[in-house]
Amino acid sequence: MSVDPELAAVNGRKRSQRPQASHREVADELRTRIRSGVLRPGQRMPTQAKLADEFGVERGAVRQALRILQSEHLLINVSKGAPATVAQGPGPARSAVGAAAAPQPTMVALTPRIEAAFAASHVRIDALCLTSVSLNLALGGPLRLIHAGSLEPAKIDVRVLLPGRNIDLAFPTAVDASAEDAVHDRWLAQRNAQGQVLRHNLQALRATHGIDVHVTFRALPFTPPVKLYLLNGAEALFAYYTLGRHEREIDHEHLQTYDAEGTRSMLFAFEQGAGLRDTTFVDQSTRWFDALWETISSELHLTS
Repeated sequence: MSVDPELAAVNGRKRSQRPQASHREVADELRTRIRSGVLRPGQRMPTQAKLADEFGVERGAVRQALRILQSEHLLINVSKGAPATVAQGPGPARSAVGAAAAPQPTMVALTPRIEAAFAASHVRIDALCLTSVSLNLALGGPLRLIHAGSLEPAKIDVRVLLPGRNIDLAFPTAVDASAEDAVHDRWLAQRNAQGQVLRHNLQALRATHGIDVHVTFRALPFTPPVKLYLLNGAEALFAYYTLGRHEREIDHEHLQTYDAEGTRSMLFAFEQGAGLRDTTFVDQSTRWFDALWETISSELHLTS
């Protein structure tokens, strides 16, 4: 984003009236200032209040932008208190983020996206996946930041669509049909355990921080060939489950299975407002998820 010179309050100029920027646009402008040398390594950033005033956004949007730049190793010491500092040196992650970024494995790409989403006052996450392993891993970062006092969402709503326990899974499945029950039972135990951990970790925030938390699961009557994460109604993250033949140790036996390594699936990002293609993808993905949630999915119990 190119910011009107009249908007550059950081440089002492007057801010003009203009449509409110998104947190991605704020991050893009600050990234440009860092890379161009306007903001130098070791320099303290303006306060979040000053940045919110400059860009005409809420402080939550500023925090989301700063978290993105921290995930790229462009900023350090991003917290609720003192202003962040521009990082020294080139850093290992100077590439663009969002829709302009090259896709990365889910276990790498999802965490900074989730952390940025948690800077909002009302966090909304919808997930469609085979298990919730990747989502659990990604939530570790924002949960630590909440406990440290760096993030303070007021409300968290999480909806998760998972395959139902009684369906014939397309994958994971045993190469030898005689081992199918063992493979299915292992997947079901993982689905239930990961879901219980997800629900417990988020709902614990009610008691520890007074956050209004709602976590809901529903069961799909099919095996999803893709995983999808919808963040705050503004971003869609999409990945294919790519199948391969793997050896798994189940009940002390080494079994051959057809399965996918979900944490390694390449994640593609689409953002509202980043162009017609991206906006349409986010809108259609949201409609698709809502339709599954409201029609053919059913109540899911995280029990064996």
